[in-house]
Amino acid sequence: MKPSLPSLLAHSQARFNDVLHTFLTEQKSVDARLYAAMHYAMSNGGKRVRPALAWGACIAVGGDWPQADSAALAVECIHGYSLVHDDLPCMDDDDLRRGKPTCHKQFDESTALLAGDALQALAFFALSKSALSADICNRQVSHLSNAAFAMVGGQCLDLAAEGQHLQRPQLEQIHRNKTGALIRAAASMGALAGNASSQQLQALDDFADALGLAFQVHDDVLDITSDTQTLGKTAGADIALAKATFPALLGLDGAKAYAQQLTEQALSALVPLGDSAQPLHELAAFLLSRDH
Repeated sequence: MKPSLPSLLAHSQARFNDVLHTFLTEQKSVDARLYAAMHYAMSNGGKRVRPALAWGACIAVGGDWPQADSAALAVECIHGYSLVHDDLPCMDDDDLRRGKPTCHKQFDESTALLAGDALQALAFFALSKSALSADICNRQVSHLSNAAFAMVGGQCLDLAAEGQHLQRPQLEQIHRNKTGALIRAAASMGALAGNASSQQLQALDDFADALGLAFQVHDDVLDITSDTQTLGKTAGADIALAKATFPALLGLDGAKAYAQQLTEQALSALVPLGDSAQPLHELAAFLLSRDH
């Protein structure tokens, strides 16, 4: 039986669809095909974990949902662009994303590439339109730009590691950048939107750092244990591309145990935030039990 969707994630998915629709409707692209590709890439399902983290972190420090709208939108635009580019033939060369044709398959390679470029630009435009103070916006831009840069570096390391046998520190370096950096940024940007203290920011960064790595370890496990229909993308792709993965390094049971350990570490970091962090607690537990 599938685990029930946490209320934070369910609410985030519904809220994000409204925020995204309003934002994209306001954008006037000179090319209709480009606009269609951007909309396709961003509306093609997805768990909306990063927006949920932004909103959840904001709530955990005493903020309200609307305060983190721009952070949630911006971080998901960066995530969306990264997926479009990751799927391209020059990268992971995938035909399926969330059970549907990838952007370059639905349109074409050049349109997909440009759609990703446009989404990256719009992420920062979204932050610039925020009603938050200039200081908070500037700090959010710093977190997001640094995370996007780290994500690209992680992708480079990941591609270079294909067919290589890595030690755990090397593998963790890849995924703390490729996957974890944006997850940490989501939590930090949401916390900033809620006017978090330095202690609250540190607690949420520790939480997101452990959670981001747990998320990737569990993804590696699912690539082996799940199927294409459930995943919504090609199962076994890591093996086909000779990717360096945690199951390959630790064994399947070892990888599962490590994901559990990291999740417990993430949850421990939330203790100083008290009951207000309960939605993030439920989200972390769900991510460890998800099947896609």
